[in-house]
Amino acid sequence: MQAFSRFLYFKVFRWTMEGSFPDVDKCVVAVVPHTHWMDFFLGLVVRSILGKEINYIAKKSLFKPPFGWFFRWTGGAPIDRSKTSNTVDSVAAIFKDRKVFRFALAPEGTRKKVTELKTGFYHIAKKAEVPIVLVAFDFGKKQVKFSQLLYPSNDMKADFDTIHTFFKGVVGKVPAYSF
Repeated sequence: MQAFSRFLYFKVFRWTMEGSFPDVDKCVVAVVPHTHWMDFFLGLVVRSILGKEINYIAKKSLFKPPFGWFFRWTGGAPIDRSKTSNTVDSVAAIFKDRKVFRFALAPEGTRKKVTELKTGFYHIAKKAEVPIVLVAFDFGKKQVKFSQLLYPSNDMKADFDTIHTFFKGVVGKVPAYSF
């Protein structure tokens, strides 16, 4: 599967990668921008190329038949967004319980245009005491870019300045919705 993904990504799609995914067992993977449903499939191809287990959570309704098996098979876990639960604490607990957990999410929280990233990914990383890996899906350059590890500090504003700088100029599949 990895060879097929490499062929698809590099030869058919003609995309490139900048940087490399850090060699860590636990991290929050913040992927920006999320503007189209195809971002998910690009993520699956990239994950296959990397050869690393990378997990995600998604709304519970996606895990119902007929496609629920697919989302579980690809590393997904359902969450019920209708309940008042503390997602930050729940995901941080998963980090504590597992030896390997790389948690990917789209910090925009939607595929529509946003002006600010949601902060949950940052708080999860801080509470779980794990680094953040920033990943840019740049359809403008046909490139996936990986950051160095970002360890959340006590200066959230400075950390978000670093995050915004990393994603500056990145164009999503739907350019008008890009962060």
